[in-house]
Amino acid sequence: MSTTTISPKYQVVIPKEVREKLHLKSGQRMTVVVKGGVVHLIPEKSLHIFRGFLKGMDTKDVREDEDR
Repeated sequence: MSTTTISPKYQVVIPKEVREKLHLKSGQRMTVVVKGGVVHLIPEKSLHIFRGFLKGMDTKDVREDEDR
């Protein structure tokens, strides 16, 4: 487990081991979510990363014909 400190400008540094594990890059955007008193930093991913991730999926019977 890593720890960090809030700077006087309310900035935090993400520890190197976490940055490397999550492949975070400088300038990458993060979504900040507060839930139950806990701050979650969620890295935003570009849509092009998801291109082809459903490749080969059987789309037969996914929806009823009348729903299309």
